[in-house]
Amino acid sequence: MRWVCILFPQLALDAALRQRPDPDEPLALLTGPAQRRVLQAVNDPARALGLRPGQTMTAAQALSKGFATAEYDAAQIEHWQQFLAAWAYRFSSQVSVHYPRTLVFEIESSLGLFGPWPAFEKRLRAELTQLGFRHRIVAAPNPVAARVLANAYDALVVPDIETLQACLGQMPVERIGLAPEVATALSRMGLRQLSQVQALPRHTLARRFEAQVLKHLDALTGSRTLALSFYLPPDRFDVRIELNYDVQSHQALLFPLRRLTGDLSAFLCGRDSGVQRFDLHLEHAGLPDTLIKVGLLSAERDPSMLFELARGRLEQVQVEAPVRGFRLCAEDLPSFVPQRLELFDERPQQSLPWEQLRERLRARLGDDAVQGLGFRDDHRPECAWQMTSQRQPQTCPVREGVRRPGWLLDEPQALQESQTRILMGPERIESGWWDGADVRRDYYLIETRAGQRGWAYRPVGEGGPLWLQGWFA
Repeated sequence: MRWVCILFPQLALDAALRQRPDPDEPLALLTGPAQRRVLQAVNDPARALGLRPGQTMTAAQALSKGFATAEYDAAQIEHWQQFLAAWAYRFSSQVSVHYPRTLVFEIESSLGLFGPWPAFEKRLRAELTQLGFRHRIVAAPNPVAARVLANAYDALVVPDIETLQACLGQMPVERIGLAPEVATALSRMGLRQLSQVQALPRHTLARRFEAQVLKHLDALTGSRTLALSFYLPPDRFDVRIELNYDVQSHQALLFPLRRLTGDLSAFLCGRDSGVQRFDLHLEHAGLPDTLIKVGLLSAERDPSMLFELARGRLEQVQVEAPVRGFRLCAEDLPSFVPQRLELFDERPQQSLPWEQLRERLRARLGDDAVQGLGFRDDHRPECAWQMTSQRQPQTCPVREGVRRPGWLLDEPQALQESQTRILMGPERIESGWWDGADVRRDYYLIETRAGQRGWAYRPVGEGGPLWLQGWFA
C-alpha cells in the first residue's frame, strides 16, 4: 500500500493571499494582544522589505509601511484543511487530517484510475497551484513515514521498505515527529540521526522513555499500523470571504465571486456531486445581507459555468450599501451525471453547448425568459402543448404517419379558398367536452399559390371559409 502526504507549510498565509486580488502585495499575518502585535507569517514580497516572523508590529513599521496586514486565525487553518480534504476526497476515499496543516491519503487503489504516479503527482500539483496553496508532496509505504519525510523532502517517492529504511535513517531526530523533550534528550545522548536511535537495543529505549516513543518508531517503519480517522464530506458548502475595504461596484466583487465558485467546484468534484441551487450573501455593516439566489435546471459543477451564472445574477442586483463580506452557501447538492459528448465535437469553435447557453440566458434574462415545449394528452392543437421549464427534451406523442405543423398561429386566420388547394383531408378532431371548450373540426393539408403548406380546418356542419391554424416548415 502506498500513501501520499501533502504538507502545506504556509497554509494560513496562502489562505489569506488567495482572497486578495494581488497575491504579490506584501502581506503580514498578525497575532498577539493589542498592546504587542507580532508578525506570525510574512510572504516573499514582505521579506524583501526586511520583515520577518517574530518581529513586533512597531519594528516592522519602522522598516516599512508599504505592507498589508491580516489577522492570523487558527480556526481558519482548520477550515482550509477541511476544504483541502474535500478536494482530495475525489482521488481517494481514505483521506485523513490527522496531522495539522497536512493531508495524508492512500493512493495505491487510485493509480489505476488516475494513471502512474508521475502523472498523478503532476495533476495534484497543478490543481493545488491553481487553488493557491504552496505544498510539498511525498509518497511512502505508510502514512507516518510519508509525513516525517515531508519535513525534509519534496517530490520524494519511496517505492519499498528497503529504500524507506535508508531515507528514514538519515533524518535528524528533531524532525522525525518525536516530542521536543524526547528529541532533546536523544541529542544530548549523542544520537543525531534516526539510524543511530534504531541501532540501540529496544529495552534500553523502553527504560529511558515512555512507550509512545517505541510505538512511534514502529509506526515509522510500518511494523505498527497507525489508526487514522478518515474524512467524510459534509452535506453543505458554506464559505465566506472578508473584504479588505468597502465595495460598492459589481466589478470589485468579481474576484471573490470567482474564488468562491472555484472553491465550490473543487468541493463538488471531491464528493462527486453537483449543485442545483446556491445563495450569495452580500454582507453590509449594520444592515441585513443582500441575498442573491442562483438556480439551475440541472446539477452542474464546472467552475467557469458557475461563475458566469452567478455573475449574471449579481449584475442584476443594485448594491445599495457598501459590501464588507461575501459568502456562498449551497445545500442542494444532488448527484452529478456528466454530459454525454460525441467522440468528435462538431460544434463551431466558439459556440457553447446548449446546457451552458440555456443557463446563461436564464441568468441574464430571468428564470421565466427561457422555456421549453411540453406536450399534453389532448387532440386539440391549441391545447396539445404548453410552456415548460423541464430540462429533458420530450418527444411529440403522435402516431406514425400523422403530420402536424411546426408553427401554430396565436389565432386562426380565415383563408380565401380561391388561393389555396387541398392536398389531403379531412381529418376529424372532436375533443374538449370535459372542460367546456368542445371542438368538432375537419382538418385539411392545404397549399398556397406560393407553395407554402399549411393546416386548416372547417367546423363540422358549418359552411364558410377554411381557417388556417398553422404552417409546415
